[in-house]
Amino acid sequence: MKISLKLLKAIKFATKTHDVYQKQKRKGKDISYIVHPLTTGLCLSQANADEDVVIAGILHDTIEDSVEHKKVTPEMLKERFGQKVADLVMSVTETDKKLSWQERKQIALDDIVSFSKESILVKSADVLSNNYELIDDYARDKDKVFERFEASKEEKIQNTLNVIAALIKNWPENPFREDLDYVAEQFRLMIN
Repeated sequence: MKISLKLLKAIKFATKTHDVYQKQKRKGKDISYIVHPLTTGLCLSQANADEDVVIAGILHDTIEDSVEHKKVTPEMLKERFGQKVADLVMSVTETDKKLSWQERKQIALDDIVSFSKESILVKSADVLSNNYELIDDYARDKDKVFERFEASKEEKIQNTLNVIAALIKNWPENPFREDLDYVAEQFRLMIN
C-alpha cells in the first residue's frame, strides 16, 4: 500500500488525540500511547488490509480515549476520513466508560458476534498489539504487569482468551489466526 495524504492525516489526528492533548502513556510505562495505534495500523498493513481498515486501526482508540474538551466523535471521523472508517472505529469502541471494567469487556465481547470481517481485522490487530506487548512485559516483570489493569490477572487473561476465541469463531480464516493462537497459548502458560 502506498502512503497517502489520508493515511498521514490519520497519523497526525491520532497523535494529537493521544499525545498532544493528553500526553497519554502506555499502562505502567513511560512509553507514548501513540505507539499502540501505530502498531495496530502496521499490523493491518502487514495483513494487506485496505487503506480505510489501516486508518481505522490507527484511529481505533480516538473516540474512546479523547478528552472532553477535544472530544472525538463519529461525525468528526466521518467528515475527515469517511463513513467506512467511522463505522469501523465505532464497531470496536467501548462507548460507556462509566461502566465497570467487567461490564465494558462483556459488552465488547458480545459485540464481536456481529462484527464484519473488517471489524474483526481491526479488533484482532488491536488485541495483538496490546498483548504482544503484555507478553514481552510479563517475560521481564512476571505477575507485576497485571497491577496495571482494573481487573485481576485471572480476569484479564480470561477476557483475552474469550476475545480471541470469539474472533476466531466469527472468522476462522482470519489472517491473524496464527498470531491469535500464539497469544492465547502464551496467556494459558501465564495461568499455570
